[in-house]
Amino acid sequence: MTKDVIALTPTMPDINTLLAGLFAGGPDLGITSVHEGAVVQLCTPNGRPLVSVEAPLLIQVPGEAQRLLGDQVPSPDGPFWWTEARASTAVEEGERLAGSFAGRLAAVLGGTVWPPEAAHTDVVPLTPETATATPAPKATPPAVDVLTDKTAVVIQDRPVVAMTSWLADALRTAAAGDLALQIVTPPHTRLTLPTRTALHGHPNRWVVQDPNCGYYDGLSGAQLHWHEGHFTPVKSTDGNTRIAEAFKPEPKPASDAPGERQLLLSLHTAHPTDEDLLLGGALQAAWQTLTGTPPAGWSTAEPIALPWSLRQLTELARSRAQKSAPTWLTAVGTPDHPAIATTHITHTPAGIEEHITLALGYATDEAPPLDAITPLAETLATEHGLTSMLTTLRTARRDLTVPPRFEAPPIPLSFTLGEDAVNDIGLTHAQHPQGGLRPSQLGPTARPTLHYILGDGTDPNSWATLQQLAEHLKATPGPDGSPR
Repeated sequence: MTKDVIALTPTMPDINTLLAGLFAGGPDLGITSVHEGAVVQLCTPNGRPLVSVEAPLLIQVPGEAQRLLGDQVPSPDGPFWWTEARASTAVEEGERLAGSFAGRLAAVLGGTVWPPEAAHTDVVPLTPETATATPAPKATPPAVDVLTDKTAVVIQDRPVVAMTSWLADALRTAAAGDLALQIVTPPHTRLTLPTRTALHGHPNRWVVQDPNCGYYDGLSGAQLHWHEGHFTPVKSTDGNTRIAEAFKPEPKPASDAPGERQLLLSLHTAHPTDEDLLLGGALQAAWQTLTGTPPAGWSTAEPIALPWSLRQLTELARSRAQKSAPTWLTAVGTPDHPAIATTHITHTPAGIEEHITLALGYATDEAPPLDAITPLAETLATEHGLTSMLTTLRTARRDLTVPPRFEAPPIPLSFTLGEDAVNDIGLTHAQHPQGGLRPSQLGPTARPTLHYILGDGTDPNSWATLQQLAEHLKATPGPDGSPR
């Protein structure tokens, strides 16, 4: 198991400050670096890593410390540096070494430490047992606690598990080795949308360790046990998967007033390759329309570090395209308007595609701007190369994190089909699906976009309507009369 300790400081830890922190175990410990110098490790004399420290990260986006570490963390005044250490708890001194490292940084630079009770500045001498402990396998990434031939297990005890660079590295390692990534947390932990997205589907899994009912899957509720090198569902005598009691939904309030809600947009854009193209415009337009402001920041991992910039994210996507690699990024909003999005950018022979998921949170007394969806669909279609967009509404947390219990699935509001897709399908056919559903025409009359209203976000039968629409559109014959 590992333990995370984070130093939040107003100035960057320079090399002398980092060395002072790394000498928390005295002069007998060794220092090595991995991942091309991005991670520094404090090691025993025989090379066993005790603490892994990631390069300091400048956070220029307001609210990130509170979003990921909790409201009790003091809000830094302006940009700040995030220096994260992961301590091995396989040896007794690991956690205290990480606390001393972070505490020394905070003491010298005037910052704070999370969790606050971990901070101190004492020297932590090694016991003879630790000093002679067997080195860990070199192939194990710093974020992985248990590595078997079936899974890479990461144990996290944080209020929110974000898609950090540590976790992204563990995910890449698991995928490269054809392994499952399984994150083990206590029941009070929640996930961010990017982490939830990364864990979606087999074989990856969120494993919740509940003191009352053992292990269960935080996304499906399936009871789990450790079997043959990985966490796998517990089957009942009839072969069905058991659902943990802790996963069952909380009782509904007596009031008929709606609870906290989330508005979700899943949209796909396509653009011809053009050296003057700026990516991210569709996401920015949606954000501006629905919140009144553009995104606050973006990054390829959490915490979100960079102020929002279409130019910078486009430059990143271009540099990755030269290596034939897609680009994955996350954007967040300001603390007063909870919003988060993930974007997957790919280059294809036809051009550049963006697959975007945007989630916005609303309190019980806040009304989601549903009347803005149709005008937004037209803007995206006419100005940002919209191919399709599905809009849904759900009852869920305003802060957009995912708790380890059942949440009602989203309910469709509308579906938008871009002008190129309409042209490929055929306007007449696309305008007349079964069940009397009639779309609105948006944009130019000659090449319209079609916008289908599926419901008001309260009727689960809207999923059946969407399914009928999808089957109708897929059944359209091509120009030569052959089925698509």
